[in-house]
Amino acid sequence: MKINIKELLYQILFLACIAVPYLNIYELTFFTWSLAVVLTIRNRYSYNILTYLGTFGAILFVALISGLFEDVRLYEFIRDVTYLLKPVLGLLAGYQLCKDNVRNPLKIIVYSGIVIAVLHLFIVVYSIVVLHVRTMPLLREQAGYFSDFEVYAIIILLFRNQLKFKISNSAYWLWTLVLAVSIFFYLARTNFIQFGLLFLALKGYLVLNKRSIRIMTSFIALVLIGYGAIYVYNPSRNARGFESFLFKIKNAPIEPFKTKINVDDWKDFNDNYRSYETILTLRQVPLKGTGSVIFGEGMGSSIDLKKKVWLLTTYIRYIPFLHNGFMTVFLKSGITGILILIYSISLFFRYKKDDDPLIQSLTYLLLGTGIYMILSYWVFMGFYFVADTKSIVIGFIICYRENLIRQKKSAVV
Repeated sequence: MKINIKELLYQILFLACIAVPYLNIYELTFFTWSLAVVLTIRNRYSYNILTYLGTFGAILFVALISGLFEDVRLYEFIRDVTYLLKPVLGLLAGYQLCKDNVRNPLKIIVYSGIVIAVLHLFIVVYSIVVLHVRTMPLLREQAGYFSDFEVYAIIILLFRNQLKFKISNSAYWLWTLVLAVSIFFYLARTNFIQFGLLFLALKGYLVLNKRSIRIMTSFIALVLIGYGAIYVYNPSRNARGFESFLFKIKNAPIEPFKTKINVDDWKDFNDNYRSYETILTLRQVPLKGTGSVIFGEGMGSSIDLKKKVWLLTTYIRYIPFLHNGFMTVFLKSGITGILILIYSISLFFRYKKDDDPLIQSLTYLLLGTGIYMILSYWVFMGFYFVADTKSIVIGFIICYRENLIRQKKSAVV
């Protein structure tokens, strides 16, 4: 069998771009993604992808200009530039790594997802057997907090016929099991929501009609009943194992939206820390005047937490980026940046219906992603999170969809 060296190189680059962010070393991610962009640069880009890139470029530009009028250290200024460049690099890398001559590019996503899942399960087993980890927080600290990418991989497998992804039945069941177990052990609420949204999207239930409204109403009722059961069960915040996860589900509707936090009550502070960041941001930015509200505090800006807080590995008082992506953009680019970010999300809902089942399925996948991005930005920074890989996947899917449309038009001619 003849090996296409260039295609193999692209597959290796794609896996590297997906795997490196899991190490949570942003300098390495920035280098890898930049290298992939440079090595795969194209002569032509569609208006669609340029629009996506333009939105994030505009947010960066506003923050850049705003930062020129602030007294910040050069390191902090450059750091923010590289962080705000992340969505641009991710979308570009994903778009460029999708080759139009590959018969089914989705296999690259699935194969990469399997590699990530196997490595994750190995770390989970090592943590439980060797390190004797017995609590959910410690397990997530050792093995990882979430994996949006693996959710895309399992969705492609589950809808393999619809997405024309050929695979043997034995491989399908094995890979689906591996991905499902891996995703479960992240114990990430957002991943379960992401899975539900993408599943409903591929089923076509997110497109408004009588049938979808009836199904979505039933689904929402089921979710509310499930949440009600958890609320009545009242899981303890100090519980171990799965009950600890149930407590996080119970607290989920309150955690990012609470308007008053008692900083002297460590339980209230820890359980609702995301809201605490948001409250401080909405207080701090207006203090610098109308200009900061409209255009942000720019590159190098940070939020004063009023006290040192333990975040991941050290105590920090001034944070340049928040859990809430909307508030992060507000800090850097003001209301202008938020409006641009909202516009970037709206782009997911503007794809036209197509009579080709595969193209329409990819449209559904982008639609589900758009709805999920609203939540992703609110609770975990969306495309801006250092360990996030969704921008790579989105750029890849956008390109694959465009290639299919181009091939369809060529066939007609």
